[in-house]
Amino acid sequence: MAKGDDAVARKKNKSKRKKLNRENSNVSARVASIIAAKKRRQSGKRRMCQGMCFSLPTPDDPFNEQHEKMDFKVKEKKKIVQAKVNKREFGRGKNAPLGQDIHCRKNKDIDHLEHKKEKIVLVTSEMKNSILTNDNLGQKSPVDSETTKIQLNEKDYNHQQRACENSDCPSKFFILCLNAIEKALHLEVAYNNEDKPLFANPWGVEFLKCYSTGKDVLDTSGSSCTTEQIAWMASVAADTIARKEKQGLWFASPFLLFLVPSQEKAAEVRMVCKPLKDLGIHTVSLHPGASLDHQIHGLKSCEPEFLVSTPERLMELVSLKAINISGVSFLVVDGLDCLNQDGYLDTLKSIRQCISGNPNTVVFNNCFSHECVPVLQNLLSVSIQRLSLSHSIGSQSACIVQTINVCSSEEEKLSKGLQVLRDTFGDPLCFHNLKVLYIVGGDDKSANLLETLKSNRYSVSKGSDFDIPDVDSSLDSDRGKKPTISMINAEHISTADLGIYEIVILSNFVLSIDIYVKVLTRMARHSTRGVLHSFLTEEDAPLAGSLIEILEQCGQAVPEGLRTLHIRSSMLES
Repeated sequence: MAKGDDAVARKKNKSKRKKLNRENSNVSARVASIIAAKKRRQSGKRRMCQGMCFSLPTPDDPFNEQHEKMDFKVKEKKKIVQAKVNKREFGRGKNAPLGQDIHCRKNKDIDHLEHKKEKIVLVTSEMKNSILTNDNLGQKSPVDSETTKIQLNEKDYNHQQRACENSDCPSKFFILCLNAIEKALHLEVAYNNEDKPLFANPWGVEFLKCYSTGKDVLDTSGSSCTTEQIAWMASVAADTIARKEKQGLWFASPFLLFLVPSQEKAAEVRMVCKPLKDLGIHTVSLHPGASLDHQIHGLKSCEPEFLVSTPERLMELVSLKAINISGVSFLVVDGLDCLNQDGYLDTLKSIRQCISGNPNTVVFNNCFSHECVPVLQNLLSVSIQRLSLSHSIGSQSACIVQTINVCSSEEEKLSKGLQVLRDTFGDPLCFHNLKVLYIVGGDDKSANLLETLKSNRYSVSKGSDFDIPDVDSSLDSDRGKKPTISMINAEHISTADLGIYEIVILSNFVLSIDIYVKVLTRMARHSTRGVLHSFLTEEDAPLAGSLIEILEQCGQAVPEGLRTLHIRSSMLES
């Protein structure tokens, strides 16, 4: 039967009213959907799926007081009938093979599900145990229940609070996100990693440990992140959003900002994050391949949780006020070496200045030049976590500046060492933060160095134990303001904790090149401001060639004095 003109007009007016309400609404699409669901519940008009979860008032029960005592007899009757049929079929002689086949197939399915469940529980328990071994997990504090809705990226939200929120073991929603991404990736031709599932990725387990501490992460294992790494970071971000929403928090800006060097990388990241759309996580990709007007119009019509963009296009949209990134909580910078080659380091500094607060930052860097060190110090916080699956010297010593001085005498080495201390502690802000280590040998030169440091009113301690007393009490009261310098013997390097020292000075370089590599790859593990000072004389000429190779591997400049020392050593050998 055809509809009348009045019914058609009412339908058009209803659609117009909905459109006007959406345009004039000040809430997001997610909040609007929650409000609409609440109105449907109050009016008694529910969807089919909601009708299975809620019950309407009846004349016998107008206040819905007995809705929890409903007895679903239909389901019980179906279970009883099915059980009788199976028993009857299994008992007959003619239909016995069919019943046995059904019974065997059901047992196989149950065994398969149990095996898969045990595998997931085993990997999840390993993640939980690895996270619980972290030292910072003991600082967990309860969340204030009175705070219902606050913007996440206010300045009072520091790293310690984020460490408390992310210290739990992986949730079910996190595993659900990983499985959704893995299922979608298996449909792609380029992804053929069927042997090892995503939740068993070794990099992901290490990343979860670093992320749970609330500190920034510096990855030096490769110049660009892989598909598995993108999947783990996206799932962790989605899990964090779900936890925040349970606490009543909301986001005025995109939660995750993923900076990529090219349009192709942006498409790859969006492909990995696209399966999360069904779980409520929307991803938008911004790159020069699309027109600027089209992207501005698209950003006005949606509020994405994940934003993938190239630096130059993002700054264009920010300058036009098409998007607000001040409240970004999770920042990922992919391919810092490519961005350095394209000349986008200044753009990265501008983007970081547009973000208020201290977001969790992950940087993938395979470039060890001096140009990237100031940018990394600007992007990352003072205390970081290093993450690398590569054991190369360049990867392990990223962001550590190697300073090599060729001296003519022992007195010159001593004076230059004192000058390094004066320059290091010249800044009052770094006075109590930097930790300096002197590595000496067991000879008379070490005793002379110790007396010189004490005469200059420096407090000297033995290694990290600080068991050597300060200088003589006859000195004036200014000695209490002098920094403390640790000193260890080169023989104890293998057992010493070098990761806490940012400034290391090798006073006597008559040691082997292996000791130099150990110091370089183990110092300043939680900082991007590490400096290794070395002082050479003519006695150390045989080691000059190996030092030049190490500097070149790490992308550091080779001093002319070191090259001259190597040439003279080669001429003497020939």
